[in-house]
Amino acid sequence: MNILANYPPTAELQEMDAAHHLHPFTHANELSDKGPRVITAANGVWLKDSEGEEIIDGMAGLWCVNIGYGRDELAEAAARQMKELPYYNTFFQTTHVPAIMLAQKLAELAPGDLNHVFFASGGSDANDTNIRLVRTYWAEKGQPDRDVIISRWNAYHGSTIGGASLGGMKGMHGQGSLPIPGIEFIDQPNWWAEGGDTTPEAFGLERAQQLEAKIKEVGPDKVAAFIAEPIQGAGGVIVPPETYWPEIQRICKAYDILLIADEVICGFGRTGNWFGSQTVGIEPDVITIAKGLSSGYIPIGGSIVSDKVAGVLRETEFNHGYTYSGHPVACAVALENLRILEEEKIIDTVRDVTAPYLREQWEGLMDHPLVGEAKIVGMMASIALTPDRATRAAFPDPGTVGFICRDRCFANNIIMRSVGDRLIISPPLTISIEEIDILITRARKSLDEAYEQVLADGLMKTG
Repeated sequence: MNILANYPPTAELQEMDAAHHLHPFTHANELSDKGPRVITAANGVWLKDSEGEEIIDGMAGLWCVNIGYGRDELAEAAARQMKELPYYNTFFQTTHVPAIMLAQKLAELAPGDLNHVFFASGGSDANDTNIRLVRTYWAEKGQPDRDVIISRWNAYHGSTIGGASLGGMKGMHGQGSLPIPGIEFIDQPNWWAEGGDTTPEAFGLERAQQLEAKIKEVGPDKVAAFIAEPIQGAGGVIVPPETYWPEIQRICKAYDILLIADEVICGFGRTGNWFGSQTVGIEPDVITIAKGLSSGYIPIGGSIVSDKVAGVLRETEFNHGYTYSGHPVACAVALENLRILEEEKIIDTVRDVTAPYLREQWEGLMDHPLVGEAKIVGMMASIALTPDRATRAAFPDPGTVGFICRDRCFANNIIMRSVGDRLIISPPLTISIEEIDILITRARKSLDEAYEQVLADGLMKTG
């Protein structure tokens, strides 16, 4: 019997949810008063809720449903594997076929000499792995004091204790006595909000050179690694100036600092290449993966590690692992997901057809009086909201206008996320030209309605 087949009415579901379900990143009492939207089905880029409304998912779930919803092949891959080997661990000198085949496939797809995979259940715990991994690497090289990892303010690297410590979101640091020791931060490369009177090119260099200054401040013999997203995702789809990443790469090589590219969002086609590292032209020592690895159909993550780092780790027992590291069902689903991405040339279509069209339409939103900046790389994009485009001014109460816009998007059956006063999208890679038109039409309608409310509330003024 399928107890989910005939679910209760929406109001009853909302009451049950309020009584028993604690949501992530949510003020529970506020949500209880409002009532969450109950999603019941999905296909392609479309969601359906318990009231029968059809919603275009501009966020691919949580940046992850790269091949779209409703692919029977992934369900069938999971069922086959569950019948054959539903679970076994990779501890105790054992392995299994799905983990072997997925590790080999990831080594084939990853750039450079990234030929080794340590599996996790998601991006947060994969970044926890990275903390221990790079510190163990340096300890085994006879430099145990090299344990400091440098990150960026407003970065997002997960919400576990380790992941949230690596991330630079101060609201997260305010809960749970974070960050843990040994994490340092430099400023983010957000020219729109923080560039002042400098050019984007000069600003990109200055922000990158903060890494060198921080290394010197901490001591080059104390720094283990630098971690960053190729394109900041949860921070607002912050696209760094073109001068930024080449300088970061130069500094890491000059000081022999390991470079960790957090590709939980950017990986598996999101930026128009298999990996965001290829898009921005860097050579990381470690890549963090999750989300698009299985298109969100099942939890899986990991760290892809270079020959240099793996060669050192192989000389010792790495006392680290998870019950579900390399879970056979998750690996089987991920392999099928990668097959679909590859054989259907989904990433090629993104790079050559749909992403260029989305760029044209997205940048067209710059004519709206609320929009100051439109940034896009592949299938991840953002717009900055401002009362004065010429001066890149902020609103007096940061985030208020963003929330207004987000709520109008929800009302118009489009999922767009607000990060402060930025609106962001990250649709499934399978979105069609026609569906991009629908997304843009609904986004513009939502901006128009938000603008009317902002004017009516007297919010269209500088801070």
